[in-house]
Amino acid sequence: MTDQEVIIQLYRDENKAMVEKDLSKLDKILSSSMKLTHMTGYVQPKLEWIDQIQNDEMQYLSSKEDAIKNIEIDGDKASFIGQNRVQAKIWGGSANTWPLQMKMYFEKKNGQWIISNQVASTY
Repeated sequence: MTDQEVIIQLYRDENKAMVEKDLSKLDKILSSSMKLTHMTGYVQPKLEWIDQIQNDEMQYLSSKEDAIKNIEIDGDKASFIGQNRVQAKIWGGSANTWPLQMKMYFEKKNGQWIISNQVASTY
């Protein structure tokens, strides 16, 4: 697979793992220092996010990809914008579907691409 194919697959794997609550998959594909910046501006560390998925504080019910765009790869760094329609129950709220746009950042470490940072917004 090309670098571009690998990072796109990582994004798709993450969305699938969120819905399936595959915490070991998330742990594997996210860097230990990964931060997720939510639409509220809250910057959440990887382990806190995974814990909230495990404890159903964040329940991802479905994720349907609309687009991947603005792919940039520069050596061992890469980024793109992913757009998915995500149905979720977040922090006790009722189920809702959001047009979720994620600015995704990736790093290649020891020859393997991982997700290094994410910034959420809507589209």
